[in-house]
Amino acid sequence: DNPALCYTRQLSSNGGILLPVFIFQSSVYDSNVKTKLSSSRRCGPRRAQFILEAVADLRHNLERCGSGLIVKVGKPEIIFEEIARQMDCTSVVINIVCQEEIFSDELYINGAVSSRLKSLGIKFNLHSIPGSTLYDKSKLPFEGGVPDTFSPFRKEVEKHCKIGTPLDAPSNDDGLKLPHNIHGILKDIGCSLDYTYTPTLADLGYNKEDIESICVDPRSAMPKDYRGGETFAISRVKEYIWDKDLIQTYFDTRNGMIGSDYSTKFAPWLACGCISPRYIARECSRYEELRVKSKSTYWVVFELLVRDYLRFFSMKHGDAIFYRSGTVGQKREWAPNPIHFQAWKDGMTGYPLIDANMRELLKTGFMSNRGRQNVCSFLVIELGLDWRLGAEFFEEVLLDYDVSSNWLNWQNGAGVSLCTGGRLNRFNIVKQSKTYDESGAYVRLWCPELQNVSDEFIHTPWLMNEKEMNECNVVLGRDYPSPIVDPDVHGGSVRPKKQGKGTTSSIALPVMKSLSTGSYQFDQTQSI
Repeated sequence: DNPALCYTRQLSSNGGILLPVFIFQSSVYDSNVKTKLSSSRRCGPRRAQFILEAVADLRHNLERCGSGLIVKVGKPEIIFEEIARQMDCTSVVINIVCQEEIFSDELYINGAVSSRLKSLGIKFNLHSIPGSTLYDKSKLPFEGGVPDTFSPFRKEVEKHCKIGTPLDAPSNDDGLKLPHNIHGILKDIGCSLDYTYTPTLADLGYNKEDIESICVDPRSAMPKDYRGGETFAISRVKEYIWDKDLIQTYFDTRNGMIGSDYSTKFAPWLACGCISPRYIARECSRYEELRVKSKSTYWVVFELLVRDYLRFFSMKHGDAIFYRSGTVGQKREWAPNPIHFQAWKDGMTGYPLIDANMRELLKTGFMSNRGRQNVCSFLVIELGLDWRLGAEFFEEVLLDYDVSSNWLNWQNGAGVSLCTGGRLNRFNIVKQSKTYDESGAYVRLWCPELQNVSDEFIHTPWLMNEKEMNECNVVLGRDYPSPIVDPDVHGGSVRPKKQGKGTTSSIALPVMKSLSTGSYQFDQTQSI
């Protein structure tokens, strides 16, 4: 279900050679490329490896269709110049097709490619094709962009719009097939383009320590033997929905934190474009038709709708999602404290739920939705740190990093987003820990130094006296950090906080009464 690829197939159906190209942009994939605010990397080695696997799988699937994939590392404008020169494109019009992007970094690349080719006198068309959403943006029932809050968006979309039918995968006869003698053709014109080269992490600029850091932790909540790529993504959808019937209980299990099956884990493949939200929604709809319809099956599609909203909201507001004052323009003072920020990143804050989640993120590239909300609230409200520090760090380490979802959810947590009207939701960390990790199993899994702490103190080890610490062989400040901020003031009390409205979600969720049947609709026709 790739609109850009299908559009390219149409362009090439009247003749010409279609050359699929993937570029690892040097300004993103390199351990030396750091953000200015937090010195985080644009892409950590774990996600880079995941994308390398996805590209290898893409090449394999294209080759099965008689095509191939050119993989390059560098600046896109330089690489397209190289390809245009080697293919001797001065006498023809070339078409460059990519998925539509909305932020300044990606738009700059489009402009740089266009400027470079124009300077060479090459005739070309650059086509940016919308994709990666449930709904077609051109069919949304709004003028001037989507509403600035989610509820009216959901109401109008579910009432008036239909989810597009996934596009069929191209076959050998659909215009993708390269000439059987393509390598001879390229050799005859002196072209050295290579259809077999695949870079390594080292080629992308990651060092030995980076490469060694991405080994799979046995505690990981990711599916067993997971890999980047469409092939594994489709198998995961099949396993989760059809083989194990896990979708039946999704609504009840989605706030879990241990194991691969409490949530779908589709996000990394969605973020990389290995699978489309329309494909997942179609499988949910088929499951409802063939097996059972419930609030759980609806809720999976609902969360894809939230994903759509964040992307369409980003289209409306552009780079404002990166601004310190957020999309609401709320000026707040943040306390610069690099020691606290480092403790938060390392999972050494002295708050077990926060530390367990941050350690899981560092070791696996994944964290539950429940965990993300808590660590965000802790960084922004309890530590008083700039929310963008957290957003940048998540950009580096998350396997499922998605620009709109990541940055807008951090804005929501910081109370600087129009999505929530600037409302600030404060999470009671101890209450959350006791509610969602009642037995302490998750804390003990990721903070093994607390293994022998009793259930009474597993969420609040700072309440132990000296005798109790010695009995479990955990002395605060020696075996486990003392809280870096006062628990009586900063999220360590079991008394609920009065600040803000609500304690669990940045985007208001619909009332359960309306979820028994669901309310999304499908368009049965295919269109690009």
